[in-house]
Amino acid sequence: MGEITNIMEYQAIAKQKLPKMAYDYYASGAEDEWTLKENREAFSRILFRPRILIDVSKIDITTSVLGFKISMPIMIAPTAFQKMAHPDGEYATARAASAAGTIMTLSSWATSSVEEVASTGPGIRFFQLYVYKDRKVVEQLVRRAEKAGFKAIALTVDTPRLGRREADIKNRFVLPPHLTLKNFEGLDLGKMDQANDSGLASYVAGQIDRTLSWKDVKWLQSITSMPILVKGVVTAEDARLAVHSGAAGIIVSNHGARQLDYVPATISALEEVVTAAQGRIPVYLDGGVRRGTDVFKALALGAAGIFIGRPVVMALAAEGEAGVRSVLRMLREEFELTMALSGCTTLADISRTHILTQGDRRRPTPRL
Repeated sequence: MGEITNIMEYQAIAKQKLPKMAYDYYASGAEDEWTLKENREAFSRILFRPRILIDVSKIDITTSVLGFKISMPIMIAPTAFQKMAHPDGEYATARAASAAGTIMTLSSWATSSVEEVASTGPGIRFFQLYVYKDRKVVEQLVRRAEKAGFKAIALTVDTPRLGRREADIKNRFVLPPHLTLKNFEGLDLGKMDQANDSGLASYVAGQIDRTLSWKDVKWLQSITSMPILVKGVVTAEDARLAVHSGAAGIIVSNHGARQLDYVPATISALEEVVTAAQGRIPVYLDGGVRRGTDVFKALALGAAGIFIGRPVVMALAAEGEAGVRSVLRMLREEFELTMALSGCTTLADISRTHILTQGDRRRPTPRL
């Protein structure tokens, strides 16, 4: 490999380095993987309307998320089992996020505990939560995250059952024997057994609460003072319910195209959700972001920021902490360049008029 010039190039290196079972777990999507491809392709159908002759000598991309100041609107999404990608796992990701001045979201299914991640040093961290059938377990975990200094909960709401990920079924996916779900280790829920399909699918079927509903958002608010982001909203109807439930924000996500196939790309669902939220709570986008241009497009459609998942684990597999740092740096630099070439100097300058979607192209252009 020569010099890495964009974040997608890490995937090929990860594929070479990782055991097939691990790589397939990170890379694959549900069933036909239509949404997996669409999460990327939908970005390529959005075009720019750049403005020229604007002084772009100074560009400021700082922002705040739930009141926390961060260096850029690019954050790290929760991804499970990071030590399967690299021995440093979540430690490396936490350090890279902190060095970049941005937020890391730790997965419930991390291979490092909330306390271990907190021990890497200062940083703004969110905790992604799966709701287990045993609510005592959930309560304990939320309290531990809060005590460890985590600042918000990202409640995953699209996984009452695990999506059908055929690569995992073929590989009989199971967590490598030297790793455990660290947050659940003392609760006898840290191990995943070999199954006759995907070990993770069996684990989810046994442990995750399928009765989860909007009233549980209220329940969660009763056990923690941390703000709650609802992760997995793709429709206007659910956006309105999220606002009504008192959520602090919405993450438009299709779980990296790993749950229900043939849902729209998150960038295609974004505007509908933003419109329904009516500015009452912030809306973030997760899924398919691989370029600074993608970040700009999401913000132009109303996102307050974006989260990246797969690029982090692929870079982690390729180069450890240095890889994750480099992903964050490259995305930041590309995004700043896109802003300059579009004539924007602050995030507030990015507007819907800076882009053209397919829907716009079908409408007659107004005569000026």
